[in-house]
Amino acid sequence: MSDELVFYTNPQSRGRIVRWMLEEVGQPYRTEILGYADSMKAPAYLAINPMGKVPAIRHGDTVVTEAGAICAYLADAFPQAGLAPPLGDRRRGPYFRWMFFAAGPLEAAVTNKSLGVVVPPERKPMVGYGDFDDAINGAEHALKAGDYILGDTFSAADVYFGSAIGFFLQFGSVEPRPAFVAYSERLQARPAAIRAREIDDALIAQQPQPQPA
Repeated sequence: MSDELVFYTNPQSRGRIVRWMLEEVGQPYRTEILGYADSMKAPAYLAINPMGKVPAIRHGDTVVTEAGAICAYLADAFPQAGLAPPLGDRRRGPYFRWMFFAAGPLEAAVTNKSLGVVVPPERKPMVGYGDFDDAINGAEHALKAGDYILGDTFSAADVYFGSAIGFFLQFGSVEPRPAFVAYSERLQARPAAIRAREIDDALIAQQPQPQPA
C-alpha cells in the first residue's frame, strides 16, 4: 500500500493551517491546488470530501478532512516530529481540550459575531460557547500555561489554536489582547510557519488577477 501523503488545498483557505502543520512534520507531501468554482466541486474531489471544501489530506488509503482533525492525525502518524504527547501522557488532556475548543466554541463564537448573531443573555445556557465574551476569555485562559498550550512545549495544538488566533487578529475579529498578540508573534516566527506562509503567498501571487471591467 502506498504511503503517499497528498494535500488538497487552496492558498486562500484554512488549508494554510495544514500547510504549516505539514512543514512542522517535515515529511514529503504532494500538493493539489483546487479552485473554489471548479475543481473543488468536481466529482474527483467530492469523492475525497463530499462537502467540496478544503483542506483535506490523503495518506495512503486514509482520507482526513477538517483542519483540526488533520493536525491531530499528522501528529500521531509521524510521532518522530514530537508534535503530540504520547499515548498515556496526561498532557493529551489539555492538548485535545484546547484544539477542540478552537475548532468548536471559539470558531462558532467568532463566526456568529461576524454574522451579527448575538446570543440573548437568557439563551446562553443553550449555546455551547455561552456568548462571545465567554469564548474569548476561555481562549485567553488557554494561554496561561506558558509560551504554548502545553506550557514550554510546542505541539500541534498550537498550530491549530495559534492559527485561529492569528486569523482573528489579522481580520480584527477579536481585540488584540497582549496574550493573543505575543502568542501569535511567537508562533509566526517559527521556521516552519515562515516556510508555509512563503509557499502559500507565492501560490497566491501566481493566481490570475481579476481584470478591470
